Amino acid sequence: MKKICSIIAILLLCMAFAGCSQESGQSAAGMAGEEISQSRNDNEVNASVETQQENSSSAESEDAGQPTENPAGMNTEFDLEKGTVLLNNGIEMPILGIGTFRLSDEQAENSVYWALRDGYRLIDTARIYGNEVGVGRGIQRAIDEGFVTREEIFVTTKMWTDDYDDGDSAIENSLNRLGLDYIDLMILHHSAPGSDVGAYQAMERAVEDGKLRSIGLSNYYTPEDFDRLVEATTIVPVLLQNETHPYHQSIEMKEHLEKYGTVMESWFPLGGRGNTQTLFNDETIVSIAEAHGKTSAQIILRWHLQAGNIAIPGSSNEDHIQENYEIFDFELSEDEMQKMSDLDRGERFADY
Repeated sequence: MKKICSIIAILLLCMAFAGCSQESGQSAAGMAGEEISQSRNDNEVNASVETQQENSSSAESEDAGQPTENPAGMNTEFDLEKGTVLLNNGIEMPILGIGTFRLSDEQAENSVYWALRDGYRLIDTARIYGNEVGVGRGIQRAIDEGFVTREEIFVTTKMWTDDYDDGDSAIENSLNRLGLDYIDLMILHHSAPGSDVGAYQAMERAVEDGKLRSIGLSNYYTPEDFDRLVEATTIVPVLLQNETHPYHQSIEMKEHLEKYGTVMESWFPLGGRGNTQTLFNDETIVSIAEAHGKTSAQIILRWHLQAGNIAIPGSSNEDHIQENYEIFDFELSEDEMQKMSDLDRGERFADY
């Protein structure tokens, strides 16, 4: 009997020991599982962080590889409140001026004087107009009477094709006729393959000498012709002056100029003499003018500024000069701008 009891006791002890070992094993397994789970979670977190870092680095790398919209940092948007635009050389230029084409010296003197008195700060002339002396007198008269200082005025003139072979002398002669120490902007008046590059290089030298502040082009009507000169010279033109108006909106050239930060300036902004009434009587323009209580001329000029064209309407009429300047007190709507854009026919009035 004692032997049987001893055997039973031994069996009970063995069973108890086995139970403890199983619990210990389960506990150890549980702890190991928790460690494995935690390790897996840590690895997943680390992997996630690394993935985010890789994605971020990849995104930054991709962004770094993308060309910026304006790599040279040029902003040629018009400031319609100030009435100016920042040219690609950092100089501020008025966006509305007085033109002097076909004006005599006496007419040019009066027109420039009236314009400066009324608030204009941009004056446009050219050697071939034969009125640089009159323009200079009008400027000096306005300065003498205290309407403006020389530093506030932006004077533009143009070098004629006959002078391209001796550009240095052409620049000096314009300075003397205008009676100025420097010219704010000089433009080559027409494309002339074979001689315009040398003339442009003369203007570049004058920029270095402080005689010219800015230089540009006029009457270059294809991207290829514009690029031909740009690729052969050093200073990028700040401006291209071409015939531009509602019937000829110069869209192709304006799009091409964007990469250079070169702005468009319109000669014949109202169509030019003999053609103004064609634009003034256009039904679309008349309708918009009536809606704003403005003249057709004022609507066209306002359209130019909102479309990004510097405008230089010419006139020898004192009242018209004042009227043309009164375009900063209203704005064309998007719908009206679209209607004006729809008038484009790609049709020039001039044959030069």
